[in-house]
Amino acid sequence: MIKIGIIAGGGQLPLLVGKNLKKNNFDITFFVINEFFNEKKFNKFNKVRINLNSLKLIIKLLKQHKINKIIMLGKVNRPSFKDIKFDIDTITFIKQYFLEKKGDNKLLISIQDYFFKKGFPYFDWTEYCKDLFANKQNLTKKTPSTKANFNKNKGMDCFKFLGKTDIGQSMVIQNEIILGLEAAEGTDELIKRCFNYKKKGDKGVLVKLSKYNQSHLIDIPTIGLNTIKLLKKYNYEGVYLELNRCLILDKEKVIKYADINNIFISTIKKIE
Repeated sequence: MIKIGIIAGGGQLPLLVGKNLKKNNFDITFFVINEFFNEKKFNKFNKVRINLNSLKLIIKLLKQHKINKIIMLGKVNRPSFKDIKFDIDTITFIKQYFLEKKGDNKLLISIQDYFFKKGFPYFDWTEYCKDLFANKQNLTKKTPSTKANFNKNKGMDCFKFLGKTDIGQSMVIQNEIILGLEAAEGTDELIKRCFNYKKKGDKGVLVKLSKYNQSHLIDIPTIGLNTIKLLKKYNYEGVYLELNRCLILDKEKVIKYADINNIFISTIKKIE
């Protein structure tokens, strides 16, 4: 049996994936970063607490627990060099990777490559968690209006160029005008910010896609209930997600809330 180690940051995703894999009879051990450890959440799983200041110790623990493959999931804040004392292995890694100007996707791929070289290849968990993704053309009762589709087309044309950079995954479009592109602030803050730029006309839409060079295993575009609540609060018509490439946390709750509040959730494919 394959023994999988899930290096878990914050949020629901590590547990959702772990539960799905356990149902598929995989042997799962969570390596939970200390600042995100919650005994109640992980009480049904094998778990090990870890710190990010020692890659050497993390590798040692993976070997001790006879892990064959790893997964990295959840939110992790980039550590402050001023606040953390790193061991020599971690300092070497930082010098090799962190000091280059890299976006999140490239950095995560670098970390994945580091673990691979240490004997821990990455496990493709997506094959066993397809239901977590936006996997239908229309997930809600409400479908996009003609104006919403015009906005989507404008966004798709823009993303042909934006998506080749390592900047962001989302944009807001209203009246066929790009109101904002996601940067470091994240999708939810983008929704709030763009409300200030809305004019009379259609309600506007959110478009969320994976970048063209983005790994399909890490740094995956994700929305949750709060995103849909913000679309409601700031009077947007709905959201387009990339088909089979965007995760929806608490999927049933998200779709139910969207249906009650007349918001659409639909899927699209990138222009290649």
